[in-house]
Amino acid sequence: MRKLNVIEFVTLDGVMQAPGSSDEDREGGFEYGGWVIPHFDEQLGALMVGMVERAGALLLGRKPYDIFAASWPFMPENDPISVIYNQIPKYVASRSPLTFTWADSHQLGADIAGDVAKLKEQDGGEIQVSGSSDLIQTLLRHDLIDEFHLIVFPSIVGSGKRLFGDGAIPRGLSFKGAETTANGVAIQVYERTGELKTGEFGPEFAESYR
Repeated sequence: MRKLNVIEFVTLDGVMQAPGSSDEDREGGFEYGGWVIPHFDEQLGALMVGMVERAGALLLGRKPYDIFAASWPFMPENDPISVIYNQIPKYVASRSPLTFTWADSHQLGADIAGDVAKLKEQDGGEIQVSGSSDLIQTLLRHDLIDEFHLIVFPSIVGSGKRLFGDGAIPRGLSFKGAETTANGVAIQVYERTGELKTGEFGPEFAESYR
């Protein structure tokens, strides 16, 4: 069984919209595209290459796929991430029929969760998800995500599309580790543990602080 891991750039207040450029995604009047750029350095670049090297497939929603397909095939031939992305299979969740120009791209059927579950049963490296907030909620609902790799940037933008916004599916996670770059970017890894657990403060908690 191969892992399905979500790898996301997010601001400190959880926004994932338009990390790479000002015109990447202006939906909702978003004005702060490109918030990744001031904090990106060689150290983070090397960490990102390490993550992508584990990928055996990409799983994307329609909009992030269009963004990736418009850029990665045209990167320099020696770019380590583009070499991997251009070779591995790409799977796209979309309600509309698609025509692909990026090599080894495939559209999932109407039963997205079922198709993804079948992909996880195949041999190969990680299935990695980037962007695709709506798709992520579907994957969460069906317990298909194994890990979240959150690349958290020291910025607050106040509004925009959030990785876990209203309607996010409650789930429990366990912390697996973290790294921090010299520019203050924190890479945090969380593993899915199942249903969200809750509790209440009581006398036993008070005793533990005495």
